[in-house]
Amino acid sequence: MDRMFRVLGFWTLVIALMSLAGDMIPMSLIFFFQTAVFVILGYMRLSERTYILLFWGYMILSFSGFTYWSFFKMSI
Repeated sequence: MDRMFRVLGFWTLVIALMSLAGDMIPMSLIFFFQTAVFVILGYMRLSERTYILLFWGYMILSFSGFTYWSFFKMSI
């Protein structure tokens, strides 16, 4: 499971670089931060259960943040 967090770090780095190339600076900074967190967590050698709980917490936080932003902040 620690390797999967490093894979998540790789893909968030790819998204950060593509958003940086597209002049979306706030989005790229968010994804660079996520890359750092995923890579650090990937090398911590935590238990399988801890990695799964961290991933579920990340998913709940990101999906609720995305839903809030798309529902209340974006204009139609």
